[in-house]
Amino acid sequence: MTSFAPDSIVLNRKLPLWYQVSQSLRASILGRSPDDPLRLPTEEQLAGHYGVSVLTMRQALKELEDEGLITRHRRRGTFIEPAARRGAPVRLLGSVDAIVAQQSGMTTELLDHGTVPVPGMIAEYFPEAEPVGTYHRLRCDEKTGEPTNHARNYIRADLADRVDLDDLVRWPMTKVLRDIVGVRISRITDTVEARLADPETARLLQVPLLSPILHYTGITYDEDGRPLDVAVIHYRGDRFSFTVTLDAH
Repeated sequence: MTSFAPDSIVLNRKLPLWYQVSQSLRASILGRSPDDPLRLPTEEQLAGHYGVSVLTMRQALKELEDEGLITRHRRRGTFIEPAARRGAPVRLLGSVDAIVAQQSGMTTELLDHGTVPVPGMIAEYFPEAEPVGTYHRLRCDEKTGEPTNHARNYIRADLADRVDLDDLVRWPMTKVLRDIVGVRISRITDTVEARLADPETARLLQVPLLSPILHYTGITYDEDGRPLDVAVIHYRGDRFSFTVTLDAH
């Protein structure tokens, strides 16, 4: 039986390996094609793929099993759960794959795209004042069709010319820039705050006007410290929570 082939990852030895592996595998699972196999490789094969020990791989798989993304059967193997709920809490632990995993696994509709002057609210990140590419997407729960968040991305114009719209429907912008466009990402800076739903957000997310939402801003930087992408995302407050874990070492 053919097994599912997860993406690769470059591990950061300063962060827990099991966490990085679980987030990378989670992103691969949630971003898979409908015709991809549901059976995962064995623990030993996955450990070899990620370059970690079997014990580390086992801990990563347990994380996904507890979340309901996979099921494990003695002697039969480990399988992706196709009906798993996608609206899981967001966990941020300094890993780009954590961001990719969070943004994956939902039905995505591209509402509009184009080139616009740099909006004042993000002018500090694009001081050259050149036009930026903009993409507005609505994400819905894959199973229920319920809107969960809407996102606007603003990226440098030279990168916008290299982004395929079909890729944006399937993948998060972070993954498109890193794995398809081929940009080397050095870090992402996240800000999360509580806000009240404005008329546009209330309409798109199907929530009452002025109801609580989570307002997320993510700034993605390249290796030279230049902003590549500014993502502004509004999450339904009743569907998401954010957990941030700080490594003491």
